[in-house]
Amino acid sequence: MKLATWNVNSLKVRLPHLLDWLAREQPDIVCLQELKCEDASVPRADIEAAGYRLETHGQKTYNGVAILSRAPIDAVQRNIPGFADPQARVIAATIGDVRVVGAYFPNGQAVGSEKFAYKLEWLTALTEWLRGEIAAHPKLVLTGDFNIAPENRDAHPDWKEEIHVSAPEREAFAALTGLGLVDAFRNFDQPEKSFSWWDYRMNAFRRNFGLRIDHILVSAPLAATLEQCSVDKSTRVLERPSDHAPVIAVFGS
Repeated sequence: MKLATWNVNSLKVRLPHLLDWLAREQPDIVCLQELKCEDASVPRADIEAAGYRLETHGQKTYNGVAILSRAPIDAVQRNIPGFADPQARVIAATIGDVRVVGAYFPNGQAVGSEKFAYKLEWLTALTEWLRGEIAAHPKLVLTGDFNIAPENRDAHPDWKEEIHVSAPEREAFAALTGLGLVDAFRNFDQPEKSFSWWDYRMNAFRRNFGLRIDHILVSAPLAATLEQCSVDKSTRVLERPSDHAPVIAVFGS
């Protein structure tokens, strides 16, 4: 099984990139973030023509998440049960015997802000919900744009902002892995300064001034079958790219 996550930063703008990438990489499951369109505006026919079923949780202008799969998608859940939230940030579904949770975590804006408080509340609600999901689904994947660089090595040494690297955010990330989830990327030796997001400004990608904030966390039964996990930077050099690159994990049988 090949599973990927990608914050496309506007599905309509990045659709040609997505379709080319799907044809080249042939993933079995893809979780997308920042669709930035309502469900009715999703280019469903184009994605289905590429060989994928899809379930979406869209929102006009902001947010929005989707799951694409070659296999049937069942038991779809949109947003965190019991957590009132007008923002479209979570979609979960069962594909075969795997529970897939795709999420676009709040940015948080700045440490101490109202948006930062919302981020931490959202993370707490997500963690508590996933506790039950993991108990019900031994094979579970939590993936998406977490907006958290969990360790110092996941941020460029010159990153000076507190957001994405603050202690409360990293503690929240640790609470997720504390549920028994494994960071698929860190399950393997990786090059130094491996990032998945680079600002559009200041030639950040050319300078590799980035953060690793896009993650694939997997439960123990899936971690035991992991064969590789990597960041695909090829999409970031395209014209009008997303500021994020896909992260891809490959699992054996």
